[in-house]
Amino acid sequence: MLKAILDVKGLNCPLPIIRARKAMQGLEIGAVLEIHTTDPASIRDFGALCRSSGHEVIDQSEEEGVYTFLIRKGT
Repeated sequence: MLKAILDVKGLNCPLPIIRARKAMQGLEIGAVLEIHTTDPASIRDFGALCRSSGHEVIDQSEEEGVYTFLIRKGT
C-alpha cells in the first residue's frame, strides 16, 4: 500500500481540504493519504470531500487535539 502524509496542523477550513485535494491528485488509485489536522471542522469536511470525490475515509482518530485521517484514493 502506497502512503503519503500531509501535515496541515494549525490551518483552518478550507485550507486542510484544499491541500488534501491537491495531495490526492498526485497519488495513484488505491494509495492512502494520512492527514494530520487541528481543525475540528475536519471531521465533517473530510467526510464530505470523500463522498463528493469517490475517496474513502478508512480511519479517523483524535488525540490531544490532533485529528488523523486515513483516506484511500478512489477513482
